[in-house]
Amino acid sequence: MSPAAFIHPNGLCEASEIGAGTRIWAFAHILAGARIGRDCNICDHVFIEEDVIVGDRVTVKCGVQLWNGLRVGNDVFIGPNATFCNDAFPRSKQRPAKFAETYIEDGASIGANATLLPGLVIGRNAMVGAGAVVTRSVPANAIVAGNPARPVRRRFSDSVADRLMRLAWWNWSHDRLRAVLPDFRNLDIEVFLDKYEATSSASRPAAEQQSAAS
Repeated sequence: MSPAAFIHPNGLCEASEIGAGTRIWAFAHILAGARIGRDCNICDHVFIEEDVIVGDRVTVKCGVQLWNGLRVGNDVFIGPNATFCNDAFPRSKQRPAKFAETYIEDGASIGANATLLPGLVIGRNAMVGAGAVVTRSVPANAIVAGNPARPVRRRFSDSVADRLMRLAWWNWSHDRLRAVLPDFRNLDIEVFLDKYEATSSASRPAAEQQSAAS
């Protein structure tokens, strides 16, 4: 466990792989074997089982349980009391040989009280509305809501989504992400892209730029 991680005196963390800058708050319980990345915020009354992987800069709000088989990417938001299932046909004292794996990809958001059935993929930058019951995988950049969850609209246009994929800000260093956080919060997405596409292009070697353009 990183010495730079914070564990509240009333939190119980049995895991050894906790990244620097991560904060684990009161009455959270993390089992041995779970892996939590850097700069995460694990709020009160969160329970995380042993076969769970959480990326960097993830927020898990109060009252959430992350069960075996859940794989959470970077920059994911999980709202209060969101529910994840890992067994399609659960029976008391009948543990499956392997729990279904659910993937929450980078930048996705799960709204409060949403329920996700097992074995799904929530795509990069997708948003799941509060209270939604998600029975099918959600494409990247989609917004879904309702019971059962259905597409509402795209979060970004195809052109903006393509630009985001090329910029790949989720691969930037932690120091750079902290430095640009005000722009993340305040700039329109296309203004943000215009600004950082220029700086990213200028900082890349000429040979790499030529390769990317070909």
